[in-house]
Amino acid sequence: MSDTGRGWGFVAPALLWTVGLFVVPFAVMAAMSLARLEGRDLVWGVDWGNYAQLAKPQIARAVLVSLEITLTVTAVSVLLAYPLAAIIAFRVPPRWQRLALLLAVLPFWTSYVVRSYSWLLVLSKQGVVNQALLGLGLVAEPLTLANTRFATVTGFVHFFTMLLTLTIYANLMQLPRNYARAAQDLGANGWQTFRHVILPLTLPGVVTGAFLTFVLCIGDYVTPQILGGNNELSLPQVIMVQLGRRADFPLASALSIVLMGLVMLAYLLCARWLRLDRV
Repeated sequence: MSDTGRGWGFVAPALLWTVGLFVVPFAVMAAMSLARLEGRDLVWGVDWGNYAQLAKPQIARAVLVSLEITLTVTAVSVLLAYPLAAIIAFRVPPRWQRLALLLAVLPFWTSYVVRSYSWLLVLSKQGVVNQALLGLGLVAEPLTLANTRFATVTGFVHFFTMLLTLTIYANLMQLPRNYARAAQDLGANGWQTFRHVILPLTLPGVVTGAFLTFVLCIGDYVTPQILGGNNELSLPQVIMVQLGRRADFPLASALSIVLMGLVMLAYLLCARWLRLDRV
């Protein structure tokens, strides 16, 4: 067997897996998004009416809500994860770093649904947060924290801060310590060393982790459903409404294509930034 044939033999299983479980379902979903419902009958064709429904206030609002929540979660998670990763990498003694990382990944050992319901209990009117505020005399009556966007963002940040901590920590540990020492020898103080040496060299890892956070957050259905309630719907929630209550598969497919388009746009922006950063 030639080298080309042997190479195709190794590639074929992964290629068939990708085509069968991604390309074909995506093609079916794209075709479905151009179909239309007439009563209960599905009519195949090329109809852009499902995409035109993006102009409806409730759907446009869902897209905006998803973007606002996702960008907020990504920004807050990065701001919290970077100092935590830096403390573990530079301040924690090497013999304790594994324990610190183990504590950081503990949230991953708990079911995603259980974590969300736990936050719902913590943020409820009889929860720990309200009881602490009442006990300290900071509020006169319990605050409405559960079933709000704040609760959704809090649940997301709790999870993604730990994820970003791992990615940023790995990037920081690959950074030669001599770079910081050289900057200090040239007269740079701690802030200047961080701003001009450490941060630029670790930004690719931060951007990669932020992109992963964006992808996982914008497509999440469970956390907004449990913590956010139905006060404002995100795009995944609207998609589930079309599937579960209305059986409008063409519109759900069109909205899913839009969701994938947002993820693709984020990927292209991150990839372009990483390429420009290396020039």
